[in-house]
Amino acid sequence: MVQAIDLPRNEQGIAAALDILKQTFGDRFQTGASVREQHGHTTTWIKNQMPDAVVFPLETAEVADVVKVCARYGVPIIPFGVGSSLEGHVNAPAGGVCVDMSRMNKVLAVHAEDLDCVVQPGVTREDLNTHLRDQGLFFPIDPGANASLGGMVATRASGTNAVRYGTMKDNVLSLEVVMPDGEVIRTASRAKKSSAGYDLTRLMIGSEGTLGIVTEITLKLQGIPEAMSSARCSFDSVQAACEAVMTTIQYGLPVARMELLDTMSVKAVNAYSGLDLPDTPLLLLEFHGSEAGVAEQAEMFGTIAEESGGSGFEWTTSTEERTKLWQARHDAYWASIQLRPGAKGISTDVCVPISRLAECVRQTQEKIAESGFIAPIIGHVGDGNFHTLLLVDMDNPEEVEKADIFVGWLNDLAISMEGTCTGEHGIGQGKKPYLIRELGKAVDVMASIKAAIDPDNIMNPGKIVPHA
Repeated sequence: MVQAIDLPRNEQGIAAALDILKQTFGDRFQTGASVREQHGHTTTWIKNQMPDAVVFPLETAEVADVVKVCARYGVPIIPFGVGSSLEGHVNAPAGGVCVDMSRMNKVLAVHAEDLDCVVQPGVTREDLNTHLRDQGLFFPIDPGANASLGGMVATRASGTNAVRYGTMKDNVLSLEVVMPDGEVIRTASRAKKSSAGYDLTRLMIGSEGTLGIVTEITLKLQGIPEAMSSARCSFDSVQAACEAVMTTIQYGLPVARMELLDTMSVKAVNAYSGLDLPDTPLLLLEFHGSEAGVAEQAEMFGTIAEESGGSGFEWTTSTEERTKLWQARHDAYWASIQLRPGAKGISTDVCVPISRLAECVRQTQEKIAESGFIAPIIGHVGDGNFHTLLLVDMDNPEEVEKADIFVGWLNDLAISMEGTCTGEHGIGQGKKPYLIRELGKAVDVMASIKAAIDPDNIMNPGKIVPHA
């Protein structure tokens, strides 16, 4: 099991900062144990490390005020979205102040003619799309959880639509960020491209709160497609399904989503969502475009699937049927938990070049069987990314140790295939050892950037880079 990173506490500084913030924020400053525990972590198996207080700002100026106080006294600051991160991102290893951005949840502007919008970081992706729906626009990045957009920026989130629309790094035009000294910067304009200096926008995307706190986000938007079609097809093996994926990508078929569910995942989804899918590996796809275009794309995939040994191919443009199928996919985590009541689900992800996907998934399944785990696999296979959910009895030390060994093995396997230890979960505390194995001396460059921007190491310390 990944051990939480303990860092020295600045007791005197924390006490002084908390006293000032309490007077400034009143009932939007909380020190109750339950609130602090909730903001320590929620979805990881790493030990909960609570902050000393939680502050709920309403605007950028208030975030800057918090940072200036904490900077004056050398107190750690941990940004918090909705707590859906998976690698200990919001733990407070040296205590400090958690800045909960949930009340900064306004859509500030929608520029429909420019296909962009400006939002505060507490807006969730579902709330944004509800707001945009009447204007014929949508924001395509869909990590599954109803994450906050600030959190999605911080972890460089992606999800089911990434194969067509990219990840957060491809869909953010500009950021407003409170830096570690409390100064507020804007990283870019609303222009769709720029050659103006260093790309600070992309530096902040994926920085997990270690370089600053995002307080405003300018996002690219897409027009809601004229038509959408969803398709599903079963396969005798994951190998055959992955071969169909590779062929689909190589043919240049403009897939919006392409998801793999292994046999165990399909069984879980059938039981949880009341479906009757065949108990074999499954591909789910979605196509966006004109009515004629999505029909043609679905039928082309059907031909590819048949050549790869697929069966039971079906496609539909029915909104009701599509929604039912994709809701079942998004509920797969909760469905999988039911496979072993009382166990904790430990989710880990890796990403490999598409040509190595079938081999990587096959070896992972063999290792799962050898280890005796119940561990369904689901993947955003259009870009080589898949997730394994280990169902672990956390009261059994031997099983926990075995799970830790498995996670390390899987990360090393992906790295050995010229892949990455995380396609979208991020590093946090949980994946720090594997980042060094993956990037080597490049991690030292990251540490140098961190030290230059945040010399006192107050911004989300203990995350991403070593000794920080």
